[in-house]
Amino acid sequence: MIYPEGNCIKATQDTPFFQFGESKYGKPILDHSVKYDTDVNHAAQALMLSFDSTIHSNLSVGMPIDFVIYENDSLTLPKGRRIEEDDEYFKTISRQWSEALRNTLIELPECPNDYWE
Repeated sequence: MIYPEGNCIKATQDTPFFQFGESKYGKPILDHSVKYDTDVNHAAQALMLSFDSTIHSNLSVGMPIDFVIYENDSLTLPKGRRIEEDDEYFKTISRQWSEALRNTLIELPECPNDYWE
């Protein structure tokens, strides 16, 4: 990404992604799941879950989502789509993600009795 001032921003081993816009709700998902060598399909799933978390947590953010995957230095039109509220795949991963989070919370070890003292 190049800003008008000429500053170039690109992914590196230490910073595998760059997020602009509302970032406080969905960024933790990316921080935990996307690494420099993450497969592009898994990164796309993580990005959609990041959007989903932001939509759930911030009333000013909503559909549609314009989603584009550009292959580095390809100089070809990127793959992409507009994800609307009725998108079945997005609804499916959103529902499964919510269920997985609830189930994981239930399965976590309980705090020891003296933990809060």
